[in-house]
Amino acid sequence: MSSTERALRPCFASVAVPVPLGHALTYLVPPELVGVLRPGARVVCTLGARRVVGVVFALGDAPPGLALERIKPIGGVLDPEPVLPTELLAFLGELAEYYLAPIGEVLRLALPAVEREQVRSLEEQGVLAHGERVGGGKRRVGGRLVQFARPTERCEPPGKLRGQSAALLALLRASGERSVTELETRFSNARAALRTLAEQGLVALERRPAPVAAAELAEAVRDTPPELTPAQLAAVARIDGALAARFSAGASGSAASPAAPPSDAPGAEPLGFLLFGVTGSGKTEVYMHAVARTLAAGRGALVLVPEIALTPQLLGRFRARFGDAAALLHSDMAESERYRMWQRLRSGELRVALGARSALFAPVADLGLVVVDEEHDGSFKQEEGVRYHARDMAMLRAHRAGAVVVLGSATPSLESVALVRRGRLAELDLPERAHAAAALPAVEIVDLRRHRAGPTGHRLLTTPLHRAIEQTLGRQEQVILFLNRRGFSPSVVCSSCGTVVSCKSCSVALTFHQRRGGRLMCHYCEFTTALPERCPDCRVGELTLEGLGTEKLEDAVAEAFPTARVGRLDRDVASGARSERVLDKLRRRELDILVGTQMVTKGHDLPGVTLVGVVNADAALSMPDFRAAERGFQLLVQVAGRAGRHDRPGRVVVQTRDPSHPAIRFAASHDVRGFLAHELADRRELRYPPWSRLALLRVEAASEQVARAAALELATRARATEAVTRGDVEVLGPAPAPIARLRARYRFRVLLRARARPPLRFVLQSLAPVRQALDRSVRSVFDVDPVSML
Repeated sequence: MSSTERALRPCFASVAVPVPLGHALTYLVPPELVGVLRPGARVVCTLGARRVVGVVFALGDAPPGLALERIKPIGGVLDPEPVLPTELLAFLGELAEYYLAPIGEVLRLALPAVEREQVRSLEEQGVLAHGERVGGGKRRVGGRLVQFARPTERCEPPGKLRGQSAALLALLRASGERSVTELETRFSNARAALRTLAEQGLVALERRPAPVAAAELAEAVRDTPPELTPAQLAAVARIDGALAARFSAGASGSAASPAAPPSDAPGAEPLGFLLFGVTGSGKTEVYMHAVARTLAAGRGALVLVPEIALTPQLLGRFRARFGDAAALLHSDMAESERYRMWQRLRSGELRVALGARSALFAPVADLGLVVVDEEHDGSFKQEEGVRYHARDMAMLRAHRAGAVVVLGSATPSLESVALVRRGRLAELDLPERAHAAAALPAVEIVDLRRHRAGPTGHRLLTTPLHRAIEQTLGRQEQVILFLNRRGFSPSVVCSSCGTVVSCKSCSVALTFHQRRGGRLMCHYCEFTTALPERCPDCRVGELTLEGLGTEKLEDAVAEAFPTARVGRLDRDVASGARSERVLDKLRRRELDILVGTQMVTKGHDLPGVTLVGVVNADAALSMPDFRAAERGFQLLVQVAGRAGRHDRPGRVVVQTRDPSHPAIRFAASHDVRGFLAHELADRRELRYPPWSRLALLRVEAASEQVARAAALELATRARATEAVTRGDVEVLGPAPAPIARLRARYRFRVLLRARARPPLRFVLQSLAPVRQALDRSVRSVFDVDPVSML
């Protein structure tokens, strides 16, 4: 074909638009944009009767079968340069395909909030006219106004609030002011609900410049890298060798081919490393050496942590080592600040991105290293919207970019251990703590069936635990008490008829919160109500507060040790990056005892803590989930790892009614490998991951009958597919979900199980038309590789 013929031939663009479609749409590229438009740029398109902003995914010929005369032209280009680099764009396409997610929604994950706000504003103003070029050149971000919502002092709403209005008001009253964009990530109808609340005088909406985070402004004192232990040196050498090999391969044009996703079949080349190190073994120091090697080679690095609360601590360490080379990214940041970091990464000004799950999509230039700290943590799985797993997708992104991936944990996930056994990850061991004087803490098991209540009178504060706290305070050392139940009492029970006061919209008990004015609260839909004087069922019996929550534990400990300074850390006190304030008080020795939920278990270095008390180890082990033992074990080991990390010996007291449970036995002896072998054997026998692949089909509707019928239809059609009839895929269900009703909707589920991905994917794709044809009142979710089974 001649150059003249090529110039006259129509060019088409595959554009991802923000609608729930599993594929991109095709548009004609106007002649004036041919040769100018590139993949990754945002464009204005016509979709039905409205104009939308999409992202160009690919350029080329029109797909076969499309009537060319019906293909609409692109209306305009928003960006002189693509906003998404080629490597990231290709990765996002694979993510959408793997999780059967709408490509437009996936691409939105990689665009910063300010970009989305700008597009929405332009659309609302009607600025995006046909053929108009908008947004050229650099955008001014400084001084941008961000909308915030805060609760007013007006106590009760005029009339009864329902749905998201009630949930939003409860959240704002509990946690204070939030940005509207942040609320939109949690509530699908946040703006309309906030307008309703504002009209009733219950919420105030205000636009003002977003504050710059203290973590960005704080001056970091440069540190000197410590002397590494022999195990750390060996790990660093292995990672350095892999980095050098990847970088030299990339320079010679022989980097890993992106033709196929990374296989987990035995015998393939390892994708990266599993850094298996006990708590306090210095995994972060190994990460920083790897980042330094990556930066020295002119490449970029991405470091993921499971919780926003861990990012300020990690940023402090990275800034002390690398200065201002690192960008912080997480959902608690102001939109303008996040946008500023995004732009500096996109331009290559910053080469390192640190953050929680969403930082996976950071536009790091020339990506050479991906680190996933605490890779076992379930927080890496997104449970709303696009349900991706950041750890798994971090491995894919590293593979596509020709980068090295390092997963780190003291309690590795069974999935990662299986990858090591198959040769897909190479294991690096850090068997001892980095500080020579810091041994793993001694663990004492307290059998709650035999020990009575201690001096406080509460059965979950036994005499052994009370004495351990007393001795620790006597040595002027600090204590952490772990209880994974927030509130004052987890349930309220009628003393006459035995009724448990439950949420009207969810099949769960309401929790009594003393600190919230003595109100009952649902931890799922945020519904709150006053504590009734009598049983709402029999109208006669008195209500009693049952069980122990963190509020009640805090009061009991403060009463038992009146001279001790007692603090609490749970979602009611602080969430996200704000939890660092509480932990800083502990580091500054302004607290003697910290009571907390699992927020106290993850990765924090607290030098003064020598005693950890696990108040009720059984709570995590009793969940209706095949991963309950694994999660319970990880929690026990991680929280125990907060004790004695420096020059003072640590001690852990674990209270349980089942001392013989494998998770407790192996945790008490710090035998992580023993537990992994035991659990892998159990999973193999029951055919659960990592020995199988799962997809969970979740169905919900306001009508129980409609929801049940929809789940049955999916299960029936799944069983009729070829992959199921020949035995490659197993269909379990339909069955009610463990939480059968949530936010006034009945929930059912169907579980698909297979030995390999391809047949499972075939069944899911076959069910796509069935899903589209379900009753319009039904919401359905296809969760690939589910983590939460509730």
